[in-house]
Amino acid sequence: MKAAICTKYGSPEVIKIENIQKPTPKDNEILIRIITTTVQTGDCKLRDLIGVNTSKTNYNPVVKFLMRVMMGYNRPKNPIFGTELYGRIESVGKKVTKHKVDDEVIVMTDVKMGAHAEYIAWPESKLIISKPNGITSEQAAALSFGGTTALCFLRKAGIRKGQTILINGASGAVGSSTVQIAKYFGAVVTGVCGTNNIELVKSIGADYVVDYTQEVIGSGNIQYDIIFDAVGKTTKNNCKNILKPKGKYITVLSGIAMGKQKDLIFLKRLVEQNKYKVIIDKCYRLEEIIEAYKYVETGHKKGNVIIKL
Repeated sequence: MKAAICTKYGSPEVIKIENIQKPTPKDNEILIRIITTTVQTGDCKLRDLIGVNTSKTNYNPVVKFLMRVMMGYNRPKNPIFGTELYGRIESVGKKVTKHKVDDEVIVMTDVKMGAHAEYIAWPESKLIISKPNGITSEQAAALSFGGTTALCFLRKAGIRKGQTILINGASGAVGSSTVQIAKYFGAVVTGVCGTNNIELVKSIGADYVVDYTQEVIGSGNIQYDIIFDAVGKTTKNNCKNILKPKGKYITVLSGIAMGKQKDLIFLKRLVEQNKYKVIIDKCYRLEEIIEAYKYVETGHKKGNVIIKL
C-alpha cells in the first residue's frame, strides 16, 4: 500500500510517499480501506518538533518536550501521521462483533496516528463510529479532530448557557467547530477571523465577528467570560483587558486534547440533527500531501484540508 512516511522531523519536504506492507488485522481489529483523511495543524507541528519553522511550531517549551518524549525524541515513533479518517471495512478479525465488511466508518486515531495511508488496522471498539447520513466523504474524514478538540477545551473553560465567549481563529478546523458547539451550549459567541472569512463565521452561528486585520485582539472595551485561542496566537496577558475578572483564558497550546468515544457519538448526533457542519477548504491527492502541509502552514485555511486516497 501507499503511505506518506515521515522518518525525521523538519520541513514538509521530509514527507515521502512510499510503498509499504499492507497491515493484517489482529483478531480484535478491522482492516479499513481509507478513502479520505486530513492534514491538520497538529500534523504540521508534530512534523516540525525540532523547530525548523519556529514561527509555526509554537508549543510552549514544556509541552514541546513532552510531545517529543511521547511521539519520539529524535524521530517520529510512528512515521505515518494523520489523526482522523473515513473509510470502508475490507476485512475483520475473528473476534470482531460490532462491525462487518463494507461498513463505512469514521476513526479518530489520535496520538496513534497512521491515517496518511491507504489502509489501517484498527481495534473495533476504539474511537470509531459509523458514518452519519447526509455528509460527504470529505466531511466524514474531518468530523473528529476539530470537534473533539473544541469539546475538550470548552469543558476546561466550564462553558455555560448565557456566557460570552471570544474565539480567536474562528474559521479554522478547531475554531469553526468551537463556534458551533459553543452556540449549541447556549453561549453568546464572538468569532475572530480575517476579512475573507467573516461571512463563513457568521454562517456557522457566530453572534458577532471581529476582523483581526481591523482590530487588535485585546484592544476592545467588551469583556468576555471565556477567551479561547484556537490557533495559539495570543497570550492571557494580551487579552487581560477584555477578560472578565473571573473569566477564563484557554489556548490550544496549553496541552493535548485527547479524543473520547462519547465525543464522537455526540458529534455524530449533532451532524444528524443539522446542528453541526464540518467545514471543508481544499482537497489534495496523497501524492500532493507536501503541498497540503504547506497550505495548512500558511495559517489561512478555512476549516479542514482533505487528502483523498
